[in-house]
Amino acid sequence: MAGENGIDLRHASPNLPAPGGHYSHTAMGQGLVFVSGQLPIRPDGTRLVDASFEDQARQALANLAAALELAGSGVPRLLQVRVYLDDMAHWPAFDRLYADWVGTHRPARAVVPTGALHFGLKVEIEAVALA
Repeated sequence: MAGENGIDLRHASPNLPAPGGHYSHTAMGQGLVFVSGQLPIRPDGTRLVDASFEDQARQALANLAAALELAGSGVPRLLQVRVYLDDMAHWPAFDRLYADWVGTHRPARAVVPTGALHFGLKVEIEAVALA
């Protein structure tokens, strides 16, 4: 439910790891959903540091889907996705996994090479969707 300022913040879900800092998984207002960067961390808090890039990407995408669901939205309502990769050599694998995950929907997307990501993970994904 939106607060006095018209913003609805949601940070707790059994399908997502607890936020690792002072932020919410989703913020909603004016018909939009903003999803914080989702890392390859399982709902129980296990960081997939030693997992393959593909497994890390699948978990980050699963977390993104869970965050959208938490906000009452979903993958078909995505408007824009930002992907942060520790190495652009992962781009072809990510693009393939993402295409399978998102299906025929084609939201706007940016892929940003970053170097090292938090906890030594290889991918982080944030997004904007319709509520």
